[in-house]
Amino acid sequence: MTASPETATPPAPPPGSMPVTVTVQYIKDFSFESPNAPQIFAPTDKPPQLSMGVNIHTRVLAENNHEVLLALKLEAKLDGKTAFIAELIYGGVFVLPAMPEESMRFFLLVEAPRLLFPFARGILSGAVRDGGFPHVMINPIDFMGLYIANKNNVGAMPAAGAA
Repeated sequence: MTASPETATPPAPPPGSMPVTVTVQYIKDFSFESPNAPQIFAPTDKPPQLSMGVNIHTRVLAENNHEVLLALKLEAKLDGKTAFIAELIYGGVFVLPAMPEESMRFFLLVEAPRLLFPFARGILSGAVRDGGFPHVMINPIDFMGLYIANKNNVGAMPAAGAA
């Protein structure tokens, strides 16, 4: 006899482990500007030049409670003029089990931003669309690559964040 999906229970976590909990996600700061509107909407054959900056900040709120802030800045230029600038600081509060310092640092700078990113990407994409611009595809960010680069070049990449 097999359990139906309604009565099946998920497997218990291994003894001594506690799952990570995201207690809240929120917009901490957000801005969108199009300083050259409406002239920037004139027809053109040239594609805009897009650039994106990423920064990660963390802080301890209480024992096992950490705030992770994912700061994204998306900028588009057309013929050397700014089409738009969208800046977002998107945060989450994470409750973590006790773990070694390096594991916690890895989680806060790689896994937590990876969990927050899809929501932040949706907010930025919506703002660009609502600002009158065509849909912008924001590619996934390699948070592991940022972490490794920052770890190997301490002080050389402040944009990768620090715990």
